[in-house]
Amino acid sequence: MEELSDFATRYAAAWSNDDPVAFASFYAENGSFRINDGEPSVGREAIAATAGSFMAAFPDMLIRVVEVRETDEHVEFHWHWTGTNSGPGGTGNAVDLTGYEQWTLGADGLILETRGYMDDAEYQRQLYADPAESAE
Repeated sequence: MEELSDFATRYAAAWSNDDPVAFASFYAENGSFRINDGEPSVGREAIAATAGSFMAAFPDMLIRVVEVRETDEHVEFHWHWTGTNSGPGGTGNAVDLTGYEQWTLGADGLILETRGYMDDAEYQRQLYADPAESAE
């Protein structure tokens, strides 16, 4: 479990460090990354592009490990995400969300598949909220 916790800590740091290639290196060459019911990003290049789009949109993005759990079939990486959508075309709004990813790991310790889960309705609400409304 210590190895998994260390892996999760390094993974969260890679999410937070504005280096999509370093983030994608946690995945097998043909690994896949999927958020909710979205189209999966398959392969390190596609995973780096997906991560890079979040990193560009949220330059101050910070992912923190909440918990790492082992199940019979997966590892669950529970996270807390904060950041401000201040990248190109951003809304300027902050997000503060929790969610988790289900990892399927390969024998080499790299991620073969990630299924990420977050409350998309809450994400959209925070992303597009009128700042004047929250000031009241």
